[in-house]
Amino acid sequence: MRSTKGFAVVGAIVGIIVVALIAVAAYFIIDGNNKATNFNDYDFYSVIEATKDNGEIGDHVKGSADAPVLIFEYADYQCPGCATINPRVNKAVEKLDGKLGLVYRSFLLSYHKNGTAAASAAEAAGLQGYWKPYADMLFERQSEWEDLSSSARTDMFAEYFKKVSDGKGDVEKFKEDMDSDAVSKKISFDMGVGKRVGVEGTPAFFIDGQLIDWSEAGSVEVNGKTVSWDEGKSGDGFVELLEEIVEAKLGEQKEEAK
Repeated sequence: MRSTKGFAVVGAIVGIIVVALIAVAAYFIIDGNNKATNFNDYDFYSVIEATKDNGEIGDHVKGSADAPVLIFEYADYQCPGCATINPRVNKAVEKLDGKLGLVYRSFLLSYHKNGTAAASAAEAAGLQGYWKPYADMLFERQSEWEDLSSSARTDMFAEYFKKVSDGKGDVEKFKEDMDSDAVSKKISFDMGVGKRVGVEGTPAFFIDGQLIDWSEAGSVEVNGKTVSWDEGKSGDGFVELLEEIVEAKLGEQKEEAK
């Protein structure tokens, strides 16, 4: 009997190459949508409203868009680090109720097989008012969908939408919106902004144009104060760090009001 081991290995390699090429192709197609966009028209450190450049889909904000302190997050739904830190982000926004707004923008990593589809699903859910619960579900259940085929992935994303909308959402519209030009433009726009502010990996957080790199020890200057952190702090340490940053930032605003 002829051994099929060699064929199996070759098939696996070909499969990996095909998946990688699809991911890279999607990455460049999305980036290509920005050719007609003049990014000089936008302030990257304020909440960007719906425009023709972002498919008429504005920034997503956890907390209030009018909060006195805004922190900007660039993330990929298939990024393990983004999934790990997401509940801490939610905790900080809740704890600092009214003081902190977290502006979320997608920044896709080309080697993530289903990252583009996940971002598209989140945007489609957002068009019906369910962005935050859907985004949270994508992060919480990342291991369920990250390696699925396209058809199985779409079915699972539709099931997630039914759950977060409690059966009240329009599933067919959700599926159509996932593949819409508007959603593609929104993701492209977010990535274009991310590239221009210097995002190199995810998750990436910014305050006053400064990167909060939680992967290593660092610091940011807020209101003349140095807010620093140590490498390897616990996840909940990120909540404490955001509290420190908000305190320093509000101190600046209180002084300005005098």
